[in-house]
Amino acid sequence: MADFSLQRKRMVEEQIAARGVRDKNVLRAMEKVHRHKFVPADLRGRAYSDSPLPIGAGQTISQPYIVACMIEALAIKPGDKALEIGAGSGYAAAVLAELADEVYAIECISALAEMATWNLQAAGYTNVHMLHADGTKGWSEHAPFDAILVSAGAPGVPESLKTQLAPGGRMVIPIGTSMMYQKLVCVTRQKDGSFAQHDLTDVRFVPLVGEEGWRPDGV
Repeated sequence: MADFSLQRKRMVEEQIAARGVRDKNVLRAMEKVHRHKFVPADLRGRAYSDSPLPIGAGQTISQPYIVACMIEALAIKPGDKALEIGAGSGYAAAVLAELADEVYAIECISALAEMATWNLQAAGYTNVHMLHADGTKGWSEHAPFDAILVSAGAPGVPESLKTQLAPGGRMVIPIGTSMMYQKLVCVTRQKDGSFAQHDLTDVRFVPLVGEEGWRPDGV
């Protein structure tokens, strides 16, 4: 039987901390969440590998380092409320749930929304709320959010998500004119309501499909 606990520890030390992620709370969360429970059963032996993995419906669970890098940039504090767009199998939402008070996660593919709901419930997370909907529109009923994590590549920052970001809040989102290659950026809403943006790193995400993202035909 695989020693997943040891694999998680090595993942955090060799793939994440060694590359510069320093936030102890993020590292602790990455080691605590059982990634193998968020991948298909036939891929569990590769759950802690340094790569994304397919989860069905043409989607992937992100590389562990990228998840940690994105969440560290959000600078989540106790009591914060977080929104994730593109929940996939629920893994990043689980990591967010270790740091934020409440997590609201949206997935536009119904089969994955069901998978994420089941995975999160099975893992015991009661502070994650799932919605099957167009993530580019956000979840206005529960706005504003202190942190927004977008786990898919967009052609630009959706205006709906910007308006749902709390003053002082941060959004991390992959942006690019290519559906397959993007720049990971951090958007901060200033106290006066204006927005500041800075680049983090180059990434490759599946496209963010929706009214304020890519169309299903790639336009």
